[in-house]
Amino acid sequence: MKISARNQFTGVVKAVHKGAVNSDVILDIGDGLEIFANITNEAVAAMQIEAGRHAMALIKSSFVLLTPDGKVRTSARNHLSGVVADVIPGSVNSEVKLQLPGKRILTAIVTADAMKELGLVKGSPCTALIKASHILIAVDA
Repeated sequence: MKISARNQFTGVVKAVHKGAVNSDVILDIGDGLEIFANITNEAVAAMQIEAGRHAMALIKSSFVLLTPDGKVRTSARNHLSGVVADVIPGSVNSEVKLQLPGKRILTAIVTADAMKELGLVKGSPCTALIKASHILIAVDA
């Protein structure tokens, strides 16, 4: 299967915290990085997601928010910090590649205006913010 989500991180389910309707799934992707996903209990059961299961987190680049302030307080569960590795400028949007620990690259699409306002350039520290509800989880059938 091929998928259009540019950000694909494999890992092992560290924990599943069930709520009344949804569950928080914590995926350990290595190098001290965890991704929090919020998915339905029905999906957890159907996909047999439990601690120790290998899984993949899928994140659309347009769901990634960027900030140069790694200590910003926000309701987004996922804060992944790194360094801007590359910027591909466009007239309306720019593609930003963020180098994370473990040689992982996270891609974000950001408006050109936001790039200027945030002062994001190659080599600058940056944190990606992603809501847990914007993370898709995939497992082998």
